[in-house]
Amino acid sequence: MKITLLVVGKIKEKFYAQAIEEYKKRLSRYCKVEIIESTDEKTPEHASAELEEQIRQKEDAKIVKYLTETDAYKIVLAIDGTMLDSLELSSKIERLGIEGKSHIVFVIGGSLGLCKEAQSLADFKLSFSKMTFPHQLMRVILLEQIYRSYRILNHEPYHK
Repeated sequence: MKITLLVVGKIKEKFYAQAIEEYKKRLSRYCKVEIIESTDEKTPEHASAELEEQIRQKEDAKIVKYLTETDAYKIVLAIDGTMLDSLELSSKIERLGIEGKSHIVFVIGGSLGLCKEAQSLADFKLSFSKMTFPHQLMRVILLEQIYRSYRILNHEPYHK
């Protein structure tokens, strides 16, 4: 299985980068992990809703292009998506593999979220919580949950 994280922005904090590298290393025994970064835009303070939407569209242009050109199963992280526990996520990954999907793309938007066009290209919308998390931290959380999923699927111990 190939797992791609399609994300807006670069990691700026060293500790996030270290955690991401650690989970990529751990995951390498189960799947191939790739991270594709799209450029993020500076959002002025007190930006209008119209300007925020323009920024989302600009940030998501590369994401939309990639999503329209791939036959991978596409999962976008969205606050209004379906919440799964760790066992359900591992079952979903397993089911996709059984159905012949060899590539899953997880999409994490920028600080303003994803534009409607990017969300509409998803096969599944996943929510981790109704809370908002920094998009850089979501990479770490997502990779940890994918790693946990593979541990569950392989009947290996994991922290409950």
